[in-house]
Amino acid sequence: MTDQTGNRLANAVSPYLIQHKDNPVHWWEWSDAALDEARDTDRPILLSVGYAACHWCHVMAHESFEDPDVAAVMNRLYVNVKVDREERPEIDQLYMTALQAMGEQGGWPMTMFLTPDGRPFFGGTYFPKRASHGRPGFVQLLEAVATAWRDRREELDGSATSILDRLSGFLSASADAGRLEALAVAPAAARIIQLADPVLGGFRGAPKFPNAPYMEVLARSSFEGGPLAHGEAFLRTLRSLSSGGIYDHVGGGLHRYATDERWLVPHFEKMLYDNAQFLRHLSWAYRATGDALFRARIEETVAWLAREMRVDGGGLAASLDADNLDALGHPEEGAFYVWSETEIDDVLGGADAAFKRAYGVTADGNWEGKSILHRLHPGATSADPDFAEARNRLLEARAERTRPARDDKVLADWNGMAIRALAEAARATGSALALDLARDAFAFVTTHMVVDERLRHAARDGRTAGLALSTDYGTLIQAAVALFATTLDSAYLDRAAFLAAELERWHADGTGGHYLNPSDSTDVPIRLRGDHDEAVPGGTAVVVEGLSMLAQATGSIEIAERAERAAMLAAGRLGEGAGGSPGIIAAAGRLSRGSELCIIGDKADPAFVAMADLARARVDLDRLDLITDAPEKLPANLPLAAVHPSRLPAAYICEDRVCRAPVYDAAALRGLLGEP
Repeated sequence: MTDQTGNRLANAVSPYLIQHKDNPVHWWEWSDAALDEARDTDRPILLSVGYAACHWCHVMAHESFEDPDVAAVMNRLYVNVKVDREERPEIDQLYMTALQAMGEQGGWPMTMFLTPDGRPFFGGTYFPKRASHGRPGFVQLLEAVATAWRDRREELDGSATSILDRLSGFLSASADAGRLEALAVAPAAARIIQLADPVLGGFRGAPKFPNAPYMEVLARSSFEGGPLAHGEAFLRTLRSLSSGGIYDHVGGGLHRYATDERWLVPHFEKMLYDNAQFLRHLSWAYRATGDALFRARIEETVAWLAREMRVDGGGLAASLDADNLDALGHPEEGAFYVWSETEIDDVLGGADAAFKRAYGVTADGNWEGKSILHRLHPGATSADPDFAEARNRLLEARAERTRPARDDKVLADWNGMAIRALAEAARATGSALALDLARDAFAFVTTHMVVDERLRHAARDGRTAGLALSTDYGTLIQAAVALFATTLDSAYLDRAAFLAAELERWHADGTGGHYLNPSDSTDVPIRLRGDHDEAVPGGTAVVVEGLSMLAQATGSIEIAERAERAAMLAAGRLGEGAGGSPGIIAAAGRLSRGSELCIIGDKADPAFVAMADLARARVDLDRLDLITDAPEKLPANLPLAAVHPSRLPAAYICEDRVCRAPVYDAAALRGLLGEP
């Protein structure tokens, strides 16, 4: 039974924290109360940060946190705090940066030792229970750190102060405004292409991550008329992601990363944010090429989101675990997804030779005696059969296996990313399912995750946790504008304007910039900027792009100026290091290149259809497209609404709040879009 006076995680919102509620460790959630306990008892804090889909987090928990002897040492020497990095990303970012500043390799689980007021003085990642592979045993480490805290307190205290001061200078920096030209796409793309794998896509070497923010810079460079090689690198990466074992060829959706350089062997967790970015990139690639491979992956990934990630009420869950439990209750990574040849034969019968050849299934397998399905081998092209019936039969058979655990908390920012991606996929393919998912998820976040008129960061089972971060506001503003562009429902713009006002109220720094954590958060030692990207764009990037999109959709000069000011301040803070923040570079492009395209006409008119198809095929990531048979739905203050074509169908573009004359056929529109 859980010791309610010791382990305090039973009432947590996060499934990751709840996984640890029966540990003999006297865990606290991160809070003012936990910090007060450390001060009152004059004990250092042992901070353990992880997330539900993290394989090595489970390993360390099983080895150490479930062991009464290890827990006894932890409880005697420390105030132990468990954090879900997805529920409290600002805590994770602060201490991960501290760990890296100490010269350590970052990763999860993250194990940090803090002074009672939260200043870091030592840390690492996974520690085995017993010393091995050159790493100290966990109990050995606990005793050594405690001894140093007792005998060298003044030295450690000074070191902790120095580290926090350096973190403040890096993560909370202020600077004079820079120039938007410092955030130009072309030089950043030129640096990124030097790292690109010219054969397999992504970056050279292993492991291979999708690196979505960097791939977006290459895509933008290509679509803006940059070198052909940049577009080829972007498309090559997407084709590899779509064909490799990193993609789930039975159930749809992208795994976290590949452990090898071929994209064959994945780390099997599935994250909502990876799939949101993957879906957006697929939509751009399909629009630009018409390749059936990209459309198929869009449809399969949307179907996976609907089938496995939608929670009651319409929100989208955070992740699926890499592991599922074997017959003895031990975690077994990837077992849900891989197949033996015998299993394939049993499900598909005797007519499966072509399938096995197409998906690389052999008697010996390609990973621990089993086969990871893939289409990487020569001849597996998008023109090959998709074996839809066979894959559906495998999906039905796989449903009988023990499923990986789902982290079903709903995160506002990850949902915002997914909503925008779904809305864009709906526009690219006409998918009604994608649009329904987007609408439902937006309604969930803006209804169930607002408490006392304040947006929250996380929700699960009718409860919420954490005040909203700037990432939540930025991505949801983007989502609202994307839904407006897809539906022309002005209610989405009203909601976006409300979110923009709340962003300013709680996150503004008084100079035109923003902080990641809100002004009334009291349990974080410093306020973070959010300038730096991780697997997703950081807070500054999503705020700049969200405000820029809202300004385009409403014609608001004031919001446009806010977006520009935030970008210029970020340019000043980043200086020569702007290339390391691809999200800000991508977002800033909209400020200098943004335009609005309106196409009006009867949707049954072939001329209207031809113009709409041309607009979809001419990808411009900074252009807001409004395609409608109801021009009265356009916001009255938008320059687009002031144009009155002499006949329909008609198309026209506005740039810098000035609209060009309408054109009336696809050939003329092609010229308007800058095509020969």
